Amino acid sequence: MSAPEAAVAAAHPAEHRDYQGSKIGMWLFLFTELVLFGGMFIVYSAYRGMHPDAFHKAAGELNVVIGVVNTLVLLTSSLSVALSISALQRGRKGLSLGLIGVTMALGLVFLVNKYFEWSHEIHNGLYPGSPHLMDLPPGERLFFGLYYTMTGLHGAHVIIGLTVLGVMAWLLNKDRIRADDFIKLENAGLYWHLVDVIWIFLLPLFYLAA
Repeated sequence: MSAPEAAVAAAHPAEHRDYQGSKIGMWLFLFTELVLFGGMFIVYSAYRGMHPDAFHKAAGELNVVIGVVNTLVLLTSSLSVALSISALQRGRKGLSLGLIGVTMALGLVFLVNKYFEWSHEIHNGLYPGSPHLMDLPPGERLFFGLYYTMTGLHGAHVIIGLTVLGVMAWLLNKDRIRADDFIKLENAGLYWHLVDVIWIFLLPLFYLAA
């Protein structure tokens, strides 16, 4: 048992908190998420092996600058959520709340960038089922189908992560998450790190494939 957990047990002897079980449950959940995206990565690899030139050409249509900027945004947000947990452990509630706010703001920046990027690509007719895309070779159609599916699913995970962080901020503000009981925030941070790691894999698969 860690020091914070021991402190909780001493302060609240009648309460039962299964910290170890909570952590194991979260890691099992994250594993299922990795299996989901891992399957998509395998599908991507198979189709890219079949259409290497088409994937290379299609990747050239994406905005590499936005892809890299969004990577830096998410990496910074991973740092801020980790610092938020560290601040809470030191009893600095206000700083912890502020850092959660920074993390959420960076997540919103990511989504806004993604919105403008998708809008540009849709304006150019590069979306599934569009007349322009249907005129392109099968490999390019597969590329953009996977691009919208995988980045769209990742975007949904970002939205879920922002919602979870918002709940964590509310719980922290209500003292339902404290320096001696921060497992919920720690698990939320793990989920947010997963979102960032997945994007790090998506960056080279799509934006740097050219």
